[in-house]
Amino acid sequence: MRRTRLFVFSFILALSCHGTADAQQSVVDKINSYGTFDHWCRREIKESAVIGGKTKYLYEFYGNGQTLCTGKEPFCAPDGYMWRTNNVLAVVAGVVKTNNTVFPEKRGKGYCARIETHIEEVKALGIVNMDVCCQGALMIGRLVEPVRDTKDPMSKVLYGIPFEGAPKALRLDYKAEVGHEVIRGTGFSKLKNMGVPDWAEIVVILQKRWEEPDGSVHALRVGTGIERIKKSIPDWINGHEIPVCYGDITSLPHYEEYMGLNNDPERAYHTINSRGDNVVVHEEGWAESGTEPNFLMVHFLSSCGKAFYGGVGNILWVDNVGLVM
Repeated sequence: MRRTRLFVFSFILALSCHGTADAQQSVVDKINSYGTFDHWCRREIKESAVIGGKTKYLYEFYGNGQTLCTGKEPFCAPDGYMWRTNNVLAVVAGVVKTNNTVFPEKRGKGYCARIETHIEEVKALGIVNMDVCCQGALMIGRLVEPVRDTKDPMSKVLYGIPFEGAPKALRLDYKAEVGHEVIRGTGFSKLKNMGVPDWAEIVVILQKRWEEPDGSVHALRVGTGIERIKKSIPDWINGHEIPVCYGDITSLPHYEEYMGLNNDPERAYHTINSRGDNVVVHEEGWAESGTEPNFLMVHFLSSCGKAFYGGVGNILWVDNVGLVM
């Protein structure tokens, strides 16, 4: 029965991703073409007067420098744009607030993406006084917007897309400033230094997902490529490849605990099930060799810890990102 449910779920995902080889190559081409980060647009949003009423900008890397919108409209991705920054619009109790952690930065004749961890202040005399540690993230997937609260922050980020195929590696140019001390900044207490360094992280994961009759979503880990950047790299490294290893990787020489199955309640992946509910993806185990995936996740993080913890000042620059098939 489980295999039947897995097959049906996989078949539906394959249809949604135009399950032919040509269509899948089109998905790869779109991922790679936007990964040059040479074309950016911005949203122009005026924050609520109670917190200062400043006009802020949220950046996404498509378009030709135009202003995408000038109101508090949720982000709507154009056809073929599968990437997403975690630059986000929040509307909490009627108060409009923004946060931007991914920026365009000039590189040669084009641009790259600068992903950073910083403290976002929310202050209104006699009303609110919050300092929140915000990690920079750039991913393939979606972000639920507008954000209405700070509860269960991982549920706001829907990493990944339906995908069939077996990429050999993720290729990119990058540099980094890392190792800053982790600061806890949840907004509900004073900032606290945690006494440990923080690293940037690059992730590519393939899964075989299925949905049970109760609406829960489960997965087997098919492919894994995870790299933590544990030293600052001031000069660009071009054409760096992160290999995707298939099956159970726990016996490989380079395996580290953070590469393992993700069932940490504070870091687990989320998805929208067939009922429209936001649910946790339960990674049940490692897929057998030769298992075909039906889901792909790629993301870049300026901090590798849980939400609201990060090394303030950590920066990861990336450019020319693409899947190697």
